[in-house]
Amino acid sequence: MKTKIKYTKYHLIALICFLLILPILWILSANFEGEKPSITLTPSSVFISASQDITVSVSDIKSGVRKMWIGLLKDGKENVLLEKEFPAAGLHEESFKIRIEPKKLGISDGKAILRMVARDFSWRDWWNGNKTYIETVVTIDTRPPSIDILSRSHNISQGGAGLVVYKLSESCPENGINIGGNFFPGHSGYFKDSDIHMAFFVLNYDQDTETEIFVKAIDQAGNIKRAGIHYYIKRKSFKKDILNISDKFLNWKMPDFEIDIPPGSKTPILDKFLKVNRDLRKANYKEATKIGEQTDAAIYWNGAFIRLPRSANRAGFADQREYKYNGRIVDHQVHLGVDLASVALSPVPTANSGKVSFAEYLGIYGKTIIIDHGFGLHSMYSHLSSFDVQKGDMVKKGEIIGRTGITGLAGGDHLHFGILIHNVFSNPVEWWDAKWIKNNITAKIDSIESK
Repeated sequence: MKTKIKYTKYHLIALICFLLILPILWILSANFEGEKPSITLTPSSVFISASQDITVSVSDIKSGVRKMWIGLLKDGKENVLLEKEFPAAGLHEESFKIRIEPKKLGISDGKAILRMVARDFSWRDWWNGNKTYIETVVTIDTRPPSIDILSRSHNISQGGAGLVVYKLSESCPENGINIGGNFFPGHSGYFKDSDIHMAFFVLNYDQDTETEIFVKAIDQAGNIKRAGIHYYIKRKSFKKDILNISDKFLNWKMPDFEIDIPPGSKTPILDKFLKVNRDLRKANYKEATKIGEQTDAAIYWNGAFIRLPRSANRAGFADQREYKYNGRIVDHQVHLGVDLASVALSPVPTANSGKVSFAEYLGIYGKTIIIDHGFGLHSMYSHLSSFDVQKGDMVKKGEIIGRTGITGLAGGDHLHFGILIHNVFSNPVEWWDAKWIKNNITAKIDSIESK
């Protein structure tokens, strides 16, 4: 009986000791946690420009952030960018925005090392905490790239296209020509020298002679350089046209469009037309120009573009259209192509060689084909009745790609032909003119190749 009591007493003592030791063990295990702090650098670019903002984020979910240190080592000299200690556990994440200005720090261009160290409140490493140490090799680059304009003459008409050829002193992820705030990307790959780029561009029909034009390049460190070009802008007047909209036309065409009209409209079919002619037109334009922003780094085309054979002009580029219904003007739009009419269901040849980038129904344009001719130059064929090609097909100049028709908002069988450069429509008449192409495009390219 005594042995049993003694045995029970020892168990009770052991249980009490265990219960006392358990929270101590829990505290020790929690404070001796081994998870290191996390450090994130934004942006992750390894280039530092003349004035570079970086954001360093540190986090430690378990014991909290104790210390953060950041330094920049160059030519044996270490510049402390940040040194901060936190008084107590509880802060689990923090971000630091740091501006690095190499010249103020006395740092020259070239390779450097960005060091980042963080510690937490763990009791490990003799109560100094878990440590994260990161070294990143960075390039100090405070000099903007240089731009050498190689094409010397740039004669541009309102609504017309042009080409600029230039050479960069270094690799620049973003480069091209700015036309009144619209940016046309430059492309390398045509010339043997990869530093030589060329950019097709358009002066929009509504941009005047005061439009600011310059080549712009941004290098990998973010340094920006601009260079002006010699240019002459020729003013151009565009025709005004009145289109009479009849009930017959509206009753024929409006059922093709799934457009909701607000209830209670007194003129529902006219209101539907206006939504199609305004809102859907704008959406279709955005979709077409988005396609135009995707292009191959190659020149597929050669020589003057082909016009629809045996066709007559029915509407010109940038015609200022007024839409009249029951004797009053109800809308204004601009026609960004050339309408060509031949016999019904005429075969449509591709204007020049290229790759089909779009062959689908496109709202007011109806069945439409867009062909990429390379380096941002596209041709567009709309209101077709049928397709003979599909997206991804390579087509040769003169190859039949479809038939004319009355799809979309067309009032009669015709082809709406457009030239799209990046995200702006250009006057197609220029591209039918072999002399214009030679003087404004190919002569510039040939002059570079001959050097």
